[in-house]
Amino acid sequence: MIRKLKWFIIVPLAIFLAVQLYFFVQIWWWVDHNPSMTAFMREQQAEMQEKDPKARVQQQWVDYQSISANLKRAVIASEDANFAEHEGVDWEAMQKAYEHNQEKKKGSKIHGGSTITQQLAKNLFLSGSRSYLRKGQELIITYMLEMLMDKRRIFEIYLNVAEFGRGIYGAEAAARHYYRIPASKLGPEQAARLAVMLPRPKYFDAHRESAYLARRTGIIMQRMNSAELP
Repeated sequence: MIRKLKWFIIVPLAIFLAVQLYFFVQIWWWVDHNPSMTAFMREQQAEMQEKDPKARVQQQWVDYQSISANLKRAVIASEDANFAEHEGVDWEAMQKAYEHNQEKKKGSKIHGGSTITQQLAKNLFLSGSRSYLRKGQELIITYMLEMLMDKRRIFEIYLNVAEFGRGIYGAEAAARHYYRIPASKLGPEQAARLAVMLPRPKYFDAHRESAYLARRTGIIMQRMNSAELP
């Protein structure tokens, strides 16, 4: 009985450690190699191919310096104002988001509180499902990213793999999809608008005339100049 109990503990632990080692090695490789497809991309491409077997997500990698500073500032202002300061997780922001969601009225917007690094961890490896186990794994990957990469590399990868619409991933694909220009040419208003779309990219892709989108874009434009870039 004791031997069986040990195996019930050892086997799951060994599997857990093997999975973490895989994540660690993959992140280490991405320190100086660019990711191709993320978990989110593969998941969405599979959904698209159920209707059209030839469907492909749109994504084109561009170097950090080839992405407009306007977009960099807009994304930080909109998604993670403390990105340059925290160590992967903004616990204060998570606490505020939790308190808001506990008190929210039915039908009101849910606040996430996730940092850019957390969002990248989720996009690279995990699904969009919500659970405590998934959140725990997200935190582990987040700290791996922060340990192995500097902030600029984390931000570069995020800007290249973030979802900006149905099948639209990364700054270059987004700039060309919405404005027919490269990511390097995005102006302040265009950049702010793209940044505001990030929490609900598919929705805003289909509702581009949303009053909220216009109002929030103006707010982010006012905050962009104070955003600290890595």
